[in-house]
This record gives sequence, structure tokens and C-alpha cells, in this order.
Amino acid sequence: MEAVVAAGKPVVLVLFSGRPLAITWASEHVPAIVMAWFPGTQSGPALVETLFGEAEAAGRLTVSVPRSVGQVPIYYNHLNTGRPRVDPIGMGANKPDPYYVTGYIDQSNTPLYPFGYGLSYTSFSYSAVKVSAASLAAKSINSGQSQLTVTAEIRNTGERAGTETAQLYIRLRGTSVARPVRELKGFQRVHLAAGESRRVEFKLGREELAFWNADMNHVAEHASLYVWVAPDSAQGTPARVEITE
Repeated sequence: MEAVVAAGKPVVLVLFSGRPLAITWASEHVPAIVMAWFPGTQSGPALVETLFGEAEAAGRLTVSVPRSVGQVPIYYNHLNTGRPRVDPIGMGANKPDPYYVTGYIDQSNTPLYPFGYGLSYTSFSYSAVKVSAASLAAKSINSGQSQLTVTAEIRNTGERAGTETAQLYIRLRGTSVARPVRELKGFQRVHLAAGESRRVEFKLGREELAFWNADMNHVAEHASLYVWVAPDSAQGTPARVEITE
């Protein structure tokens, strides 16, 4: 691969693999990478149509791709370390004082490509996330009487039509047991013409907000809820909602 890249010709790296690989050098030197995984007997036509732009490259990563094998296992829905390298919520100041954070000495502790990531032949922008209420009662959520409506507008900012996968993530803070820094709770595939925009809408109710708590009850609890609608598990600015008793 290094010899081919050194020839100075345009290169697309197509990876056939059953798991994510350490491809840091390729990400820095190869203009485009296609994760083909194990595509089966029709892989030839599918790849040709994708590489020549006859079909969309609309897939999104279902795993996190590491920067090096030393990061494995790496996954997006991990628990907070208590001393994160960066602010995981994106709501406060980032203070990278090495005394107060944990991380690798020789590289970032973030993935090379995060869960949910993927490019296409166009580009998309996201509006700020809007929520239907600033607070909800846990009792009302658990009884099925209340749910939160989450919306965002997606715009195709490129010059050709494309399909985007809008992803809904949440984080619960202040619960009786630790919860992941992000949890995927829904997604929608939206096909947009060049310049077109569309609003996506998600619902968060008991099924999405309940978990097994310290008393081994599957319920929603009093907590601070952060909600993202984003193109992957590492982007976006959340909206905050308080779940009361």
C-alpha cells in the first residue's frame, strides 16, 4: 500500500475485513477508504457502482475504529472515567491539565473513526436540537403518560442528492448507577436532494429512558438528560432536560 501511494496516483483503499483494523497510516496518506467488510458474492458490482458514483456510499460504522491495537477494546458507549481527557458533554470548559485527566501519553484516547461515522458524495449540516419540554417527571415516564419529542433539521449542503443517517443519542447523569457517556436510542435515514432540508423527529419514553437501577428495578430515575441528534457518536451539541422525581 505504501508503494502504491508513493507512485503519486489517486488511491482508494478497499478493506475486506471482519473486524476494525488499525489503519492510522492509511487515514493520513490515502484520500479515500471504503470499509467493505465481507460483502458476499455481489461485492464486485456493489463496489464498482459505489466507486464510480452510481450508488451512494451511505453506510455508517457499527463499531469504533481504533488508532492503534493498544486501544482495543474501544467502544462509544463506555462509562465515564471520572477524569476524561475532554469534556464528554460539550457543555463546559475543556481544561486539559494532565493532573486532572486520564489518557495515553503517546496518542489521543479517542477513536480514529467513531461509531456511526461515514462519509458520502455530498455533505450535511444539522440544526440545534430542540426538545418538547425542559423537564419531565420520572413517575409520569414510568407510567407511560409522558414522553419527550426531540427534533432537528438536516440540510444537504452539497451539490448532489444523498442519504444521511441521523442518530439519536442520550446521556443520563446523576442516576443511582453509572450510565454510558452516550447511548444510541434511534436513527433515521433521510434522502435529500441538493440544498434540500428536512426535520427529523424522535420520541423518548419509558422504553428509551428506563434502565436497571441500584435496586434492580427497570425504571426511569431522577437525572439530568442530555440529548444529541448527530451524524455520529462524537459530534453534536446536546440539549439538556431535567427528569424530576
